[in-house]
Order: sequence, then structure tokens, then C-alpha cells
Amino acid sequence: MNQDRQAPAVGGPPHHTGPRTIAPPGKWHAVDLRELWHFRELIYFLLWRDLKVRYKQTALGGAWAILQPFLTMVVFSVVFGSLISVPSQGVPYPVFSYTALLPWTFFATAVTRAGNSLIQDPNLISKVYFPRMVLPLAAVSGMLIDFGIAFVILVGMMFFYGLAPGLSVLTLPLLLLLAYITALGIGLFVSAANVKYRDVTYVIPFLTQFMLFLSPVVYATALVPPEWRLFYSLNPMVGVIDGFRWALLGTPIDSGSFLVSAGAAIVICAGSILYFRRTEHEFADVV
Repeated sequence: MNQDRQAPAVGGPPHHTGPRTIAPPGKWHAVDLRELWHFRELIYFLLWRDLKVRYKQTALGGAWAILQPFLTMVVFSVVFGSLISVPSQGVPYPVFSYTALLPWTFFATAVTRAGNSLIQDPNLISKVYFPRMVLPLAAVSGMLIDFGIAFVILVGMMFFYGLAPGLSVLTLPLLLLLAYITALGIGLFVSAANVKYRDVTYVIPFLTQFMLFLSPVVYATALVPPEWRLFYSLNPMVGVIDGFRWALLGTPIDSGSFLVSAGAAIVICAGSILYFRRTEHEFADVV
């Protein structure tokens, strides 16, 4: 026997005698939350950049976050509240509509900005590595600031009409999280589709306008016929809007419809994440 042969050092690197193959990850690889957390400063930078660009050289600045839902509320109050006299579940119609417009404006604006987030930074995507999900994530997160600003007006309106929320208001953060999941889910899908099909840019405004009248913004869910209510609740914004009115105004809520809407929001978000991750490897070549 050869006594001069040395044994490998304990704890040293293993010896590979055969060839090694390095392959890219599969198309259906999961989201790496640790990687997203590692790039949290990039999310913060993109969020802050979007906020500054949005209100740069504007005379009113952040007041635009208030004007959009407020002026829409005025129009809805005149047309649907006064002229058509849409029932508002015993709540003054301006508060009834504005409470719905808060989460709706957040959703619509977040989806629009997330849908265009990837095509607005082609050089960043093609030259620098980072999780591509960071871009729509920052776009949706930035709209939380506008929501907070506009929410102050709702507090003033409730005080003016003598309305006070009950203990159900404690569920408001969870309802806002549900609105965030809904906006992020649809935003991820349209952003990934927009990279390959630029027609999506023109479809997004039509989609949000169409969903506005399929959501209980100007009317209550109770006006929907019972035989259609389950199908109607597949719209995730139904649960969000009904939940906001219940938490802030104490209006009745159908728990079955809410659970269907919440489930639809989770399914849409999960499916959109899978689609986004499946197509992510093509972004740098197509954008």
C-alpha cells in the first residue's frame, strides 16, 4: 500500500471527480423573499423617486392626491346622489361615495403605475441585476402615501356629518392590506404582459374604467340581485369597498360575498406572481 498518499483535510471543500452542469432556474421558481428584503433600499429609492417626479414643478404638490377622489365625489354626489337618488344605506351620499373612492383611487392608480413600471426603466432592467418585482412593488407602495393624504379628508367629512366609526375601524389596516394585495396582483400581471404586448398600456385605462362600474363605488352591493351576487363578488374590489364602508360607516356587509372577494384577491395575486416569475427572464431581451 502507498503510505505517502495524503487524506483530504477535514472540513475542506469536497472533491468533484465528474463534470458539473450549471443551469438557470426553472420558469416556475418561487419568490425569494430574502432577496427582496436585501433590495429594500432600492424599493425605498424608487418609491421616493416616483414621489418626487410625480409632484415635481406642480403648484399644488401633494394636494393632487386629494383633488382626484374629492372632485370625483362631488360629481357622483350631484349625478347619483341628487339627480338619480341612488340609495346610500342611510349614510350621506358624499361620505358614502368618498369612502369607496379612497380604496378605488388607490387601486386604479396603483395598477396604472405598476403596469407601466417595467417599460419606463428599460436601461435599468437591461444593464443592472435586481429582482424585477421591485419595480411594480415600489409603484404600488408609493400610492399608500397618496391614500394617507386623501384619508385625512374623509376624517374631516365624517366629523362634519357627525359620523363616528365603531370598533370595526380596527380592521381597517387589514382591509387596506387586502386592497394592496389586489392592486399588486393585477399590477404584476399587467406589468409583465405590458413588456411583451405594448397594447396593454392602452387597455389599462379601459380596464380600470370598466371595473369602476362593476364595483360598488356609486351604489351599494345590496342593489345587486341575490342570484348574481356570488358571481359579482368575484371582483376583489367588492370586498374591499364593502369592507371599508362597514369599518368606517357601520353599513351592513355580506360576509359570504366578502370572503369570496378576499379569496379572489389572494388567488389573483398568487397567479400573477407565478406569471411574473415565469416571464421575468425575458424582460431584459424584450424591453
